[in-house]
Amino acid sequence: MTAAPYRPARPALTILATTAILSCTLLHAQPAQQAQQPLTTGRPITAAPADPAIAAALAQVSPDHIKATITKLVSFNNRSTLSSMDTDLAPNTGVNAASDWIESEFKSISSACNNCLEVKRDTFTEPASTAPNARITKPTKISNVYAVLRGTDPAQAARMVLVTGHYDSRNSTNANTHDPAPGANDDASGVAVSLESARVLSKLKFPSTIVFVAVAGEEQGLNGSAHLAKLAHDENWQLEAVLNNDIVGGDTTPGNTTPPNIQDKTTVRVFSEGIPANTTPDQLRAIQTLGAEGDSPSRELARAIVDVGATYFHPTSQHSPIPPGSRVHNNLMRMIPAFHPVLIFRRDRFLRGGDHTSFNQEGFAAVRFTEWAENFDHQHQNVRVENGTQFGDLLQYVDFNYVANVTRLNAATLATLASAPGQPQNVHILTTALDNNTELTWQPPAGAPASTTYEVVWRETDQPTWTDSASAGAALTLKLAVSKDNVVFAVRSVDPAGHRSIAVLPTPERGQRPPTPTPRPANQ
Repeated sequence: MTAAPYRPARPALTILATTAILSCTLLHAQPAQQAQQPLTTGRPITAAPADPAIAAALAQVSPDHIKATITKLVSFNNRSTLSSMDTDLAPNTGVNAASDWIESEFKSISSACNNCLEVKRDTFTEPASTAPNARITKPTKISNVYAVLRGTDPAQAARMVLVTGHYDSRNSTNANTHDPAPGANDDASGVAVSLESARVLSKLKFPSTIVFVAVAGEEQGLNGSAHLAKLAHDENWQLEAVLNNDIVGGDTTPGNTTPPNIQDKTTVRVFSEGIPANTTPDQLRAIQTLGAEGDSPSRELARAIVDVGATYFHPTSQHSPIPPGSRVHNNLMRMIPAFHPVLIFRRDRFLRGGDHTSFNQEGFAAVRFTEWAENFDHQHQNVRVENGTQFGDLLQYVDFNYVANVTRLNAATLATLASAPGQPQNVHILTTALDNNTELTWQPPAGAPASTTYEVVWRETDQPTWTDSASAGAALTLKLAVSKDNVVFAVRSVDPAGHRSIAVLPTPERGQRPPTPTPRPANQ
């Protein structure tokens, strides 16, 4: 991760203390007041310490396992959601065979951890649509497959984080359920992230719950995720974060060296909505008044992913290659940037959509992971060669090491948020006084351990991520010598191991005005 930009230290408030008592005022001296401590101006944010158990789990993420998963999904020939209603498919092909295999994989992972996962299906019939250009024109069965790793702390187990990818695929024609639609990158790669995260994290215990998901119906209009998100809403799932992985295969096309098509294997894009999809008109006015268009719950989730990435990914170096036959010893080192998320402050790409949006519409914080540069010859295309160009979403273009890094970032985020205390509640910024200080108050999250502490974070309004912080310890309020008008503040919970919750933006609160001082008589 790139280091935070250097910022010169801001001057702290100075306290003038009287060091002598003038004899001429001794008779009228008032009792001495205890000197006030200067308010903090915070410090630059640093990466949280790595959790050894999480780091060990990330080391177990296997490109070979990921390759096996994607290869198996490609073997089902055509995973079109519409094929669920076909009766003439070859054995072990089609979307139903794919869903059965995914369920069996979750059960195999569960068996390896003493049945630690609850493996479930969310199966329903999507009704036929008569809308123009409808992609589902007859009643169609759709199955979402998911596995639940329950939290071990009864006070926090209801809290959930979720990772998903879609296992359906398509070729050039939506209605074509028989010709090959490999879907290696779109989106067997995302399903591999979910399955591999389940495999490595199921060996650990977390206070709160993690849900690993593979949905269908994405290519027909996010039908599967919409049903699951509504289920989560109706059943009052306490979903704090949804990570959607769609097209994370790191497309590797030979000779693809012309900007802007050059793939960057050190980055993954993280898309997040600004104005929440379910915002009411009153809420929209409040967001505009506060200038909080860039601080939706999904944006705060995206910033948390950056925070996690800084903890578990670091730059590396290697010797520059020596030309063949050269006898010169080479001491030159080449620095390799850390794998890192790049925040894209929009809900999704132009003309495209993803399953995170279904969760956004139900009021959940959700983001999308997608590779840096997509190759559209390898998306939604019949497998063919035209004028020397290979079309089709084929296995040969997937970089399994890249998918492994995306998996590590997802797994680290899931594990960190499932380990951290919940988000602070009723976070307010007090606006009673007209001054250049800032005072924030909050309440502890439900079920928070007694060891929970709190951290106020902030950034200047033109910065994308948090840059400064100040610890409040176990207190539920903090006053800072930083102007509330010049920066964006938030508060997050922290456990003794350094796991941080998603930060929560404060809302203004006038509170109680201080009592008006009683005027003294003129002769005093």
